Amino acid sequence: MRRKDREITDYGKMLEIVNGCDICRLGLTDNEGAYIVPLNFGYENKNGELILYFHSAGEGKKIALAKEQSRVSFEMDTGHKLVERKTACAYTYLYQSVMGKGNLEFLKDYEEKCYGLNRMTAHYTGRTDWTFPEKMVNETTVFKLTVSEWSCKEHV
Repeated sequence: MRRKDREITDYGKMLEIVNGCDICRLGLTDNEGAYIVPLNFGYENKNGELILYFHSAGEGKKIALAKEQSRVSFEMDTGHKLVERKTACAYTYLYQSVMGKGNLEFLKDYEEKCYGLNRMTAHYTGRTDWTFPEKMVNETTVFKLTVSEWSCKEHV
């Protein structure tokens, strides 16, 4: 990281920034290059390990690429604010961002899928007591990203 003065290394603060993000961009690749897709997400801190959860329809380019590669990248950001100054070059932009890599895994088990869906809904609603119709769960693709490396940066 070039700007070490903006790096966040406190794990608790890093999780706070993840919690403040609305969208996680998943980075996949194909023979044409990078394919980046914004997704709603949920997360958990499991014994010091960050795990992200996503859901999707069962087909499409994202799913096809994800099935071909288990190692993927991700990015999320929040806290955006333009700071105006007297000259164009003095303008700056405030933000918090998270970037990393990890391993994707498609969840098959009904209980695991419900758990992932609950992590997602908890992220946006604060509630963890949701129930999901079995038919809907069976028709929904749920996958998780076990993060192996990540960094966090802020300019506030």
